[in-house]
Amino acid sequence: MSDWPELLAERDHETLAILHLASQMLGKIRVAHAPWVNHGWHAALQPNARGLGILPTEASGGRTFTLTLDLCRHAIVLWISDGGREELPLNAGSIVALHRRLLALLEQHDLPFEFNGRPNELPDALPFAEDNTPREYDRDSAERFRAALAAMLPVFARFRAGFSGKASPVHFWWGSFDLAVSRFSGRKAPPHPGRLPGLPDRITREAYSDEVSSAGFWAGGAVAAEPFFYSYVYPEPEGYRAAKVAHGRFDEAYGEFILPYAEVRESADPSAMLTEFFQSAYDAAADLAHWDRAALEREPVAP
Repeated sequence: MSDWPELLAERDHETLAILHLASQMLGKIRVAHAPWVNHGWHAALQPNARGLGILPTEASGGRTFTLTLDLCRHAIVLWISDGGREELPLNAGSIVALHRRLLALLEQHDLPFEFNGRPNELPDALPFAEDNTPREYDRDSAERFRAALAAMLPVFARFRAGFSGKASPVHFWWGSFDLAVSRFSGRKAPPHPGRLPGLPDRITREAYSDEVSSAGFWAGGAVAAEPFFYSYVYPEPEGYRAAKVAHGRFDEAYGEFILPYAEVRESADPSAMLTEFFQSAYDAAADLAHWDRAALEREPVAP
């Protein structure tokens, strides 16, 4: 059980909210200064041994740079291809202060620093430059979040490996603050209705332009909610909500099957339980939507 640390909204929410908004700043730098890739995959954060980081991004003078939410150093760490390295502590006291210091750090090194200053996918969110609410960063909460990601990542990786069709990397969406991996049937999907808070409909519709089944982990972030694993399909086939999914239940509010993180953590074999949940939810989606499973799936071993 020590590999799957306890996460509680009441205790961890404030720190996860800071990490959520900090991750949005990093992701928005990629949106503003990197070529667009299908479904926005270029902008997602990438899990690493120390936390979550953006992919290398072009800067002037033939340089590249990366930014990482380093949850061991408890800082935004800047790495530059010319050898430069800087740290910006996450415990800045407020989002205003963190935002201001991040812009100054990038400008100091002649790196791209302009990006959209309003958080996405959060209703009524204040711009970063106006959010002066006092916020206290707790190292223990951040370290448990990092450890939780480390524990679940092998399950996500093995699930991703069992698919030979088009599939996303295992990556972290900073808008909604969730770890996710997506499988695609190879068919186009009807236009998504959109209407996500703080997200242009054109972005949502491009993200869901193809028929997709996604599995993930939502940590809550800026929303004070207990974390859970999820699985959904778009478009949703008839009968999907009544399907039998191992350990999970369909949540009408979220429109997806969910499995609380606490239940996985407390089980005798968390990895096996989560694998069964992901696989059975995908099985239901692929069968009911008549995916060509024989052509799309494989054993997750090297050829």
